[in-house]
Amino acid sequence: MSETVAVIDYGSGNLRSAAKALERAAADAGLSARVLVTSDAAEIAAADRLVLPGVGAFADCMAGLTAVPGLKEALSDVVLQKQRPFLGICVGMQLTTEAGVEFGRHDGLGWLKGEVTRVDPPDTALKIPHMGWNTIAGMRPHPLTAGLDGAHVYFVHSYALQNGAADEVLATCTYGVPFAAIAGRDNIIGTQFHPEKSQAAGLTLLTQFLKWRP
Repeated sequence: MSETVAVIDYGSGNLRSAAKALERAAADAGLSARVLVTSDAAEIAAADRLVLPGVGAFADCMAGLTAVPGLKEALSDVVLQKQRPFLGICVGMQLTTEAGVEFGRHDGLGWLKGEVTRVDPPDTALKIPHMGWNTIAGMRPHPLTAGLDGAHVYFVHSYALQNGAADEVLATCTYGVPFAAIAGRDNIIGTQFHPEKSQAAGLTLLTQFLKWRP
């Protein structure tokens, strides 16, 4: 049976690359999936799976999300009430937390515990933004983390979830300081890295997301 995967368009950019990666993951795995890039609340409400990408500052992305009529309400209904699989990518993952502190404190969706704070490595040779390939480790058992312990994935960020709940942080990365590389609970999961830019490891995660039955 074919499923609809809604990639949510709220003006954050990076949508097409995420959609193409999902299409490739589905094709490679022989899965029947329709990947739809949309900002329409009705289409989002009807989708089987949701993906929320994000590029930029936490506050700007939250403002963009809030500005789309009915979008936050549709998200809350699909994710929290209907409990359909949800994947947040980079800032899309950050928005699921309680708050972000970039350019002041701004409330998040509050689905995951903790705040998104600036990555501040003590080694001044480590430049911010953190940009490039790094290893993820410390995997907790989860259908989406299978086979990814020690994988190299691609990051572009200056802020991250560094004080998440121990039972919600599913994998970590260390860039001078540790932070959550994957976090989630129930039907909600997010990656600080970009699976659509992470080659084989990223496609593995996206394939496992498309097969996931929380």
